[in-house]
Amino acid sequence: MTSSLFIKICGLKTDRDVDTAVEAGADAIGFVFSASPRRIDAATAARLCARVPENVLTVGVFRDEPLSDVRSLATDAGIQAVQLHGPENRDYYDDLAAGGWTLIRAAAFGDPAPRHGDMGEDILLLDAPVPGSGTAWDWSTKPLAGPGEKWLLAGGLTPANVRTAVDTTSPWGVDVSSGVEQTRGVKNPSLITEFIRAARGLS
Repeated sequence: MTSSLFIKICGLKTDRDVDTAVEAGADAIGFVFSASPRRIDAATAARLCARVPENVLTVGVFRDEPLSDVRSLATDAGIQAVQLHGPENRDYYDDLAAGGWTLIRAAAFGDPAPRHGDMGEDILLLDAPVPGSGTAWDWSTKPLAGPGEKWLLAGGLTPANVRTAVDTTSPWGVDVSSGVEQTRGVKNPSLITEFIRAARGLS
């Protein structure tokens, strides 16, 4: 059992999905602000954040957005953390860090593997070589991160394979979006619950 495993459920859009993730024991909930079937606006995110207990991290997901837009959306939505998927430089990260947000850097796995802290981020998210594809990839080829680093494994995780992924890579946490959907952009509450239970070795 991995009770301490950090679990993030991403791309939530409805009250039902947020409530399900919280009740099932998610540690973080992600809201997408970039172009995606999962995209929501700041007002919707703010309303959903109001349903989330303070001990659950609320995350805004951005890709290739101007810094001013990220700051504005993050402020208006009232999120606690910013997750970045673009080619942002260290100054970009430093600016957001000064704003008090927890920073998550999403990077595609490659050779060499991205390292936690390269941009001063609090958490590194290691995604599939083709980020956002929702396709499982070979997690066992080489060490993905150093011991004790705060990093999330992502990319193609599902209730069926997440336990194997955790046992294989020993991540600090895991992140899922498409793996708990019934159709693209539409979450399945049962799959959210099954994913969290499976990740923690409860099923």
